[in-house]
Amino acid sequence: MPTPKEAPAAEAPKAEPAPSGERPAAQGEQPQDKRKKNARQPASEQPANGEQQPANGEQQQTGRQPATGEQPATGEQPSAGKAAPVQGQNPEQAETPADKNAAPILDSQKDARRRGRGENGQASRNPANQNGEQQNGEQQNGGQNARQGGAQGRQPAVAPVDQGPPPTDDRAAQQEIKPEKIVPVTEEKGKRLERAPDENIRDRRRPKGVDVLKEIGDRVIIQLNDQTYVQSSDRPRLTRGAKDVYYEDLSQGRTRETVERDNGVQIVTIRNRYGDIIQRSRIMPDGHEYVLSYVDERSYDDDNDWRDPGDDLPPMRLTIPRRDYILDSEEVESPDDYYTFLEQPPVEKVQRLYSINEVKRSARVRDIARRIDLDTLNFEFGSSSISDAEVQKLEGVATAMEKLLKKNPAETFLIEGHTDAVGTPEANLALSDRRAEAVAEALTNAFGIPPENLTTQGYGEEYLKVDTSGPNRENRRVAIRRITSLVAPVASNN
Repeated sequence: MPTPKEAPAAEAPKAEPAPSGERPAAQGEQPQDKRKKNARQPASEQPANGEQQPANGEQQQTGRQPATGEQPATGEQPSAGKAAPVQGQNPEQAETPADKNAAPILDSQKDARRRGRGENGQASRNPANQNGEQQNGEQQNGGQNARQGGAQGRQPAVAPVDQGPPPTDDRAAQQEIKPEKIVPVTEEKGKRLERAPDENIRDRRRPKGVDVLKEIGDRVIIQLNDQTYVQSSDRPRLTRGAKDVYYEDLSQGRTRETVERDNGVQIVTIRNRYGDIIQRSRIMPDGHEYVLSYVDERSYDDDNDWRDPGDDLPPMRLTIPRRDYILDSEEVESPDDYYTFLEQPPVEKVQRLYSINEVKRSARVRDIARRIDLDTLNFEFGSSSISDAEVQKLEGVATAMEKLLKKNPAETFLIEGHTDAVGTPEANLALSDRRAEAVAEALTNAFGIPPENLTTQGYGEEYLKVDTSGPNRENRRVAIRRITSLVAPVASNN
């Protein structure tokens, strides 16, 4: 079990107020960590009989029947007197849910629901019904089911609609990927740079058609084809306390960053001309290279701008129970539950390796990885700071990460930040991104999880767990996915 370490005050992430972001909850909203645990019942589930979630953000009484604020991933919401699909059945995702007030489980389903309402590019905040569903132009987050058009240089084959049961391990998940020789991250000779490229994130090179909407602190809100998401830099996390950091120019507009640590370990990252990570490795003092992230540039063709690789996949069919796909932290009975859950493989076969940035931008690709919702972690309204008491709530998941990293030092965990729908979408994107970063900082500073094994992204109010426009603690959450099988060749690290 990792021992909490006191982090220097200077290393703590800055808590910036979010302009027009979350506001204090309506009277009656209960603190999340004070709700009664209900013996492994999903915390966010709404009653199956269609009872609505209160729009003012108040939590329902613990005596309510457990059901879900999220639809089954098959797209069908069980109603009273109707049995839910059993494991192994494959109902179509596109079926119309019986309860229109329920939120889907899968992020890609939530994208599909927004597309079904139509988008006009305006940040409309008009609720569609009593539970506050957003419609008419609510901005989608980075690249989800993007319709940028244009063929990609070498498109991966579309996955079969029925892929059978979930893979049994990470190797089985990658069996559709053709093995290839991976060039060492340091092999190409580069030209040394005097300073880090793109030091001002606003001035970062971006594909044609990307507009910078707003700069909020050290975050930039960008828009591409009516999709809005937040950009930030992970360099401060990775380079903090380093012995040396240097940068090199490579061919085709790529750059290579090398972070040298006092213990002789090097973290080497290659980014393409738009700043996307296409290869990242940890090189040990004995020269052994662990590949943390790798994408075949023949599949990842940035000349065709940012497109969603999820467009090459059919709608997901989730054939396992919700509790096996999403772990709510308030339902955890033993700290070992985190490890047992995180070590499980993806829920479907991976068709190719993706860049970390592709995973962040694609809801459909992210859906392949199971999810932990840290819904017991509390943030102050409009703040990204984490108190010492809240940091200790991360101990269970930190212990699980440490055990996994002992087995495979090349694991990658995506930390997602989410807010409720109170405030402006842009402010919520920035706030959620800072919260995700704050959790990554805490995992590193307090529990020693290497920063290169963590990547972060804020999604604001784009993927509500409970469909309400009011303040809601279940929507103000941080989620964690183990995305190793999506971004790295598992066999190369064994």
